[in-house]
Amino acid sequence: MLNSEKIGNEFYQNLGKLFYAVAMADDQVRSVEIERVRKYVRQHWLDVDQVEDEFQSDAAYQIETVFDWLDEEEKDGNEYFDQFKEFYKDHPEKFTPALKQLIMETAESIASSFAGKNRSEMIVLMELEKLFAH
Repeated sequence: MLNSEKIGNEFYQNLGKLFYAVAMADDQVRSVEIERVRKYVRQHWLDVDQVEDEFQSDAAYQIETVFDWLDEEEKDGNEYFDQFKEFYKDHPEKFTPALKQLIMETAESIASSFAGKNRSEMIVLMELEKLFAH
């Protein structure tokens, strides 16, 4: 696998971690949040680039795969937000202004999909905005 493909796959895997952290901010991932992730992957993320995973599928599906895996494990979201943050700091060139905007839109949509945004979700979104501002 080419290094750029490896980083492309890691990019989408880390987005899965980030979106899981947003959904898990209130200590529970709801089915409507899972559906929102799937909707955004299909409507927005599949068109971002041409990177494929090792199975020749669009690498954007890695978002769903990682999200689903973490949801089955019921892990703490904070840990995965931190992992996303590290990936962001290691690969800032992957995050164009347009991608940052799409990431924020996706995260906001997940957070508001169940009874609006709660305090925990707002904190995660503010941390993400702060990260992207630097």
